[in-house]
Amino acid sequence: MNFRIPSLVVVFVLAIGTLMSCSNVDGNQLKMPFSGKKYMSDARHFRSVGMGQSANMSIAKSKAELESKKALAQQVQTNLKVVSDNYAQELVGNQAAEAIERFESLAREVTNTTIGDIRTLGEEIYQLDNQSYRVHVAIEVKKKAMMRFLKAKAKNDAKISELVRAQMVILLDKEIERLEQEE
Repeated sequence: MNFRIPSLVVVFVLAIGTLMSCSNVDGNQLKMPFSGKKYMSDARHFRSVGMGQSANMSIAKSKAELESKKALAQQVQTNLKVVSDNYAQELVGNQAAEAIERFESLAREVTNTTIGDIRTLGEEIYQLDNQSYRVHVAIEVKKKAMMRFLKAKAKNDAKISELVRAQMVILLDKEIERLEQEE
């Protein structure tokens, strides 16, 4: 007897066999340093992780620190935008818009220059096969400490009027109080 298998069935069987032989279509999952819940921002802390790579270990470390601080600054700015939006309706008078604008400007200045009270959670250095270095850094800042730092900067900012300064201090005091209640 002569049996002929339709070519479509052969192609289908080969395709299924090929797919089944691939152990992981998505690739290999990597465990990155500082990737657990312990290194994620929470109600009390802003946290971030940075990675830098270079043939020079100190440059790799600087890149990692810069990347982690940049990510932290973005979180702080986003949080401050939410805070200012939440309290915007409480500010009254013609100075309200100026106060919010100045608050956001101050937040940008602070995060672009210095973030107060940064703490390093960990640092891991790897030397790669090509003799270059990869550095991972995890950092955090307490949210309350950040708000207190902003409050001190606002109090000393000569560019704003007394009314706007007072509104910013009130806004930051309310946020500090809210953070204390969450503890």
